[in-house]
Amino acid sequence: MIAAGRFVAGLPRGVEIRALRVELFGSLALTGKGHGTDVAVILGLLGETPDGVDPDAVPVLVANVAARRRLALPGGRSAAFDPATDLRFTRALLPRHPNAVRFTAETAAGPVAQTYYSVGGGFVITETEEAAVDPAGADVGTGAPLATSADPAPHPFATSRALLERAAEAGLTIAALQRANERTRRTDAEISQGIARIWEAMQACIARGLREGGELPGGLRVRRRAPALHARLQAGAPRNTLDVLQGMDWVNLFALAVNEENAAGGRVVTAPTNGAAGIIPAVLMYYQRFVTGASVEGIETFFLTAAAIGSLIKRNASISGAEVGCQGEVGSACAMAAAGLAAALGGSNAQVENAAEIGLEHNLGLTCDPIGGLVQIPCIERNALASVKAINAARLALHGDGTHFVSLDQVIRTMRDTGRDMLSKYKETSEGGLAVNAIEC
Repeated sequence: MIAAGRFVAGLPRGVEIRALRVELFGSLALTGKGHGTDVAVILGLLGETPDGVDPDAVPVLVANVAARRRLALPGGRSAAFDPATDLRFTRALLPRHPNAVRFTAETAAGPVAQTYYSVGGGFVITETEEAAVDPAGADVGTGAPLATSADPAPHPFATSRALLERAAEAGLTIAALQRANERTRRTDAEISQGIARIWEAMQACIARGLREGGELPGGLRVRRRAPALHARLQAGAPRNTLDVLQGMDWVNLFALAVNEENAAGGRVVTAPTNGAAGIIPAVLMYYQRFVTGASVEGIETFFLTAAAIGSLIKRNASISGAEVGCQGEVGSACAMAAAGLAAALGGSNAQVENAAEIGLEHNLGLTCDPIGGLVQIPCIERNALASVKAINAARLALHGDGTHFVSLDQVIRTMRDTGRDMLSKYKETSEGGLAVNAIEC
């Protein structure tokens, strides 16, 4: 959606746009239907944005384009576009990244074409843009890496070792260091407002996931479990019995709600990816609901810490399932959530780094093998399991003093190398693993 929006926004002004064509490559083609990529492309061409589109209006918007075989472009222009013939799925891989999409516009002045790569976490780059992303992240509107600031971050870091050293030198927590770096681009008030906006979107996603029932689209006939589980947990809440694991049931519920929304094409927060979008919200809801003394400050600490850890993984390995398998998606989310929770619970910087290391280490080698190319099996349950694992990782780290044998940097490097060695059929292509062994004959 971001790539399509960037393309139409960059088309020459005052020139007739006669027709549009879109070609999806690699993983975007192989699992594009199941991931809703075709729908997202159409929405982006219409000028919709991930954080602005009304999820309930999506079916009508897409159906209108298919019926009219024409796109109403932003700015009052329109162009011929038939999704059945002008949106093509090509298995071939382009050299820069497995997730690639090429847009071509036939204009009165000649053809205009651009290729974009979706490199994970909402980051979208062209052939000429740099893939490396600094800890400040990406522009919310375009998904492109932020340009280097005229005022560089006061505490730069590219590794977890450097992060710990910079924090120790400055006498700051990881969250405080991340906030200081964020101040080069926005005020403290804007940082807090931005975090609140993200948290509100996550909570809205959980709430919608708890309401919406029925089957998920795509043909597997997977039923949404969150509403029924929610009803059972609510019905059992007044009982005068002790279940020490009931909190885990609620964590599972929150993760299921988010990832069922993702599988249904609802709005989720890409943190770090859509396929792993349920882990951070579920762990945050655990913090807010089950931790005595949970506060707004704790939530901000969680987000800032998770952002610092996510940027390390993004910079030194990958958060893209198409590039390194699900260890890069669910593994990264687990590490981010574990670190965020450990920080919110008052952990030292060393304990926070240890929590992230535990979360990522025990997802190493995790493949991305969605059945039918749909983000349903094993994706939905995988988020629930990883959410519980993140909480456990934080608790394990907090019971120690922060010293441990394997560093987060070493685990990130191992994840990168494991992803490179992993066969492509296990990296978001639906050509191996459960995707071929669980198909109904």
